[in-house]
Amino acid sequence: MQEDPMSIAFAEAREAERRGEAPIGAALAREGAIIARAGNRTRGDNDPTAHAEMIVLREAAGKLGEHRLTSCDLYVTLEPCAMCAGAISHARLRRLYFAAPDPKGGAVEHGPRLFAQPTCMHAPEVYGGIRESEAAAMLRAFFASRR
Repeated sequence: MQEDPMSIAFAEAREAERRGEAPIGAALAREGAIIARAGNRTRGDNDPTAHAEMIVLREAAGKLGEHRLTSCDLYVTLEPCAMCAGAISHARLRRLYFAAPDPKGGAVEHGPRLFAQPTCMHAPEVYGGIRESEAAAMLRAFFASRR
């Protein structure tokens, strides 16, 4: 039985939270098989680019030996930021699935809406709101505990 990629992304988000990171997780799949999975590691790696999406894109590209991931789908617990949306476009991902929208920092349905820009190299199919309330609750609880 294949694992549900969004469930894997949520498991990675919970693990990131356990490490003191923002609870955001991602999983990248090709033909239903998980190629890469990660949670945010910006604090642990002292790397502002160590978002879950960036980590799985790098890992998948390395494993597959390809810089273009045209047959891959990304599952992430939060709407990607501008940096991650740009990387998704450059990787030529087939589809993006995300849980919670991010009105403050998102760049897919909010902010710059990168994939809708005429200068965007590639726009994946986008499906948002998958398990949205679960992701939003996890993020709200995390940030409330930090205040």
